[in-house]
Amino acid sequence: MSAESYATGPDGLLFHWEGPRRRKVAIAGFLVASVALHALCFYLFQVVYPPAISLLPPPAQVNLIAPTSAEARTFLSWLEAEDPALASQTQRPADARAFQLPKLAHVPSYLAVPPKLKELPAPRISPIAPSAMPPGPVPVAVASPASPAQPAPTVLIFSDALRGLPVTHQELKFRTSLRDAPQSVHFRIAVDSLGTVRYAFLEQSSGDPALDEQARHSLALCRFEMKPKPGPDDALTWATASFEFGTDLAVPPGAAERAP
Repeated sequence: MSAESYATGPDGLLFHWEGPRRRKVAIAGFLVASVALHALCFYLFQVVYPPAISLLPPPAQVNLIAPTSAEARTFLSWLEAEDPALASQTQRPADARAFQLPKLAHVPSYLAVPPKLKELPAPRISPIAPSAMPPGPVPVAVASPASPAQPAPTVLIFSDALRGLPVTHQELKFRTSLRDAPQSVHFRIAVDSLGTVRYAFLEQSSGDPALDEQARHSLALCRFEMKPKPGPDDALTWATASFEFGTDLAVPPGAAERAP
């Protein structure tokens, strides 16, 4: 089938593809409406309600008038003459003092009529006797220097058989070989009728053999005044002798004292 047959075909079998022409009218209508709305808004916001115009303040400026010209000097003289401070300030008189108080309008009553003073009451005399210790400075007591401690002496004690009898012995001065305090030493002694110590047996040592020997030698030199009693002359009296050592013992020097 050729193209000519399509072009010459019956009208009932052909479609018309041309679009309607109403679109151009719609676009023109929208453009006219937009122009009208813009004109209305311009009229409302520019004519009916004009926008407020805010003007910025002018920038600060400083103008200096220098007395370099005749016009400037004339203008400065006029400003000085028209100064309101010169007319409004208080002018003090020439004879006025700098610090002058105004006159007082109020006069106190005690200046016109002096007040009557009350008399003091008579002093009360107290019947109390004067104190034996009136108030005064406290006396400062000067502390006396402490006296040095006296060494305790060594004591020789005898038991009941020889207690109370007069005895003569040498001075009890001993020397210990130890620095520690010695214990008491006890001897069992026998005394004849002449008062001489015949025997001395060690019962309890002091812990220092040299000190025990010095105590034995001191007992050997003791002499008693024996009472006469019936019996043979060679009868012995047995008793116990105790040395209670004090602080008067001669102590050997320590290591610090022996150092040169």
